[in-house]
Amino acid sequence: MSVYDFIMKDAEGNDVNLADYKGKVLLIVNTATGCGFTPQYNGLEDLYEKYKDQGFEILDFPCNQFGNQAPGTNAEITEFCTINFGVSFKQFAKIDVNGANEAPLYTYLKSQMGGLLGSNIKWNFTKFLVDREGKVVGRFASNISPE
Repeated sequence: MSVYDFIMKDAEGNDVNLADYKGKVLLIVNTATGCGFTPQYNGLEDLYEKYKDQGFEILDFPCNQFGNQAPGTNAEITEFCTINFGVSFKQFAKIDVNGANEAPLYTYLKSQMGGLLGSNIKWNFTKFLVDREGKVVGRFASNISPE
């Protein structure tokens, strides 16, 4: 099993097969628009602009599980990120990253790196780094900037 085995909904409700990202380096992030870490969108966009031509992608999964900090619709979240941070990387539909309704992708991500920081996601802007072969090679807490 790998990240390429998952199909996720994008912000417009379309299915996105993560196998489409084979051969790319991925940074998978659970985000929120009303969080103290929301300014990290600037760093994420800078990172994306710097490395996208070298096969780097950011997959943004808004999550409202932490302090109700992503209360908007998918369209509202996308608009907020575009207007305030110029986000141009792929944004997905809002998901849960913990608990009974957590997205299977996050169950997988956590199983690959859980031993380092515990299995549950602690807060918004937790980042998972995936190499070009689809292996999860890093997990970074919210307080670690994208840079």
